[in-house]
Amino acid sequence: MTDTRPTLRLMPKSKPQAIRHGFPWVYANEVVMDRRTRALAPGTLAVLEDPDRRAMGLVTVNPDSKIVGRMLDRDPAARIDESWLRARIARALSHRARLYDRPFYRLIHAEADGLPGVVIDRFGDAAVIQPNAAWAERHLNLLVSALMAETGIDAVLKGAGGRARALEGLDDADAVLAGGVEGPVDVEMNGAIYKADLTGGQKTGLYYDQRDNHATVAGLSRGARVLDVFSHVGGFALAALAAGAKSALAVDGSAPALSLAQAGAEATGVADRFATRQGDAFAALAALADEAARFDVVICDPPAFAPSKSARDAGLRAYERVARAAAPLVEPGGYLALCSCSHAADLAAFRAACTAGIGKAGRAGQIVHTGFAAPDHPLLPQLAESGYLKALVYRL
Repeated sequence: MTDTRPTLRLMPKSKPQAIRHGFPWVYANEVVMDRRTRALAPGTLAVLEDPDRRAMGLVTVNPDSKIVGRMLDRDPAARIDESWLRARIARALSHRARLYDRPFYRLIHAEADGLPGVVIDRFGDAAVIQPNAAWAERHLNLLVSALMAETGIDAVLKGAGGRARALEGLDDADAVLAGGVEGPVDVEMNGAIYKADLTGGQKTGLYYDQRDNHATVAGLSRGARVLDVFSHVGGFALAALAAGAKSALAVDGSAPALSLAQAGAEATGVADRFATRQGDAFAALAALADEAARFDVVICDPPAFAPSKSARDAGLRAYERVARAAAPLVEPGGYLALCSCSHAADLAAFRAACTAGIGKAGRAGQIVHTGFAAPDHPLLPQLAESGYLKALVYRL
């Protein structure tokens, strides 16, 4: 098999040790990018060689990406067929089955589950797949077949939005790959019912990664007045209400998302304590301050302000601005939860930005909880990018 596959060779001054120790990516400036390599079609399988021409494993190649190689298998002769894909999916499935008694979770978390660039969220008998790497797009039919065979689901949708696909040179066209889904799917988490729009919602329709942080904040919200900013479909607000919050206000820029949040509140039986406000988050925070509104628990879970290293400094300033705007709305002795899904802003930098913002608002507090993604979003230790989510809860 290896004799018929092209090779991708590391340059003499590269550092193959990191790859030998589990780092899954090969950057374009680390390999010999000759005419033959540049001519490889995105998604081609190739044998990765060290500078001494010794095989290191099987990689998928995309000459159009800064990540020119992604490690698929340490065996350079591995055959990437439905059986191989099913084995990877089965291993991931066994972990989720131990975590949750119902099939609603992130099933595949890209490199951390051995399928580089592939994200699959499961919603009962349906799944949304994000093939965010060229090899996954090229093997999409095989991947769908393996997924359905291993899990028994009957509907698969393709979510093609997001920055990752653009960096791989892939399109942004969503599609129904198998079966179909009618209307939003009900997802029960932490006692609340969420409405997940698998066809028109953000990402895959729901953010499973915040499940445990929702539970932590909900535990602090019994009898509390709650403000959930960047709420999407009611993530923190509905969990808080299900745990006994006195009231919750959800703020988001998306009217469709807030409509789903309202539907979720009704399905959960908490609509009488739930309200929404559509608009820019910073404008809403300022308006609430002008109204002298105060809350016992405030949560801000914005989109990625620092999606890349080049955006890191600007992103940290934005997180500081969020903290500064939100802190005055928290009653003394209340809680402020601040979240970041930016992998380029590490925990220490994010914590420093949030603390600075709180201080500039004239408030002070103690950190009572530091949270990360739920365990259906495993972290690959060698790849810091796989541990993107941070959540800080301050008591002010």
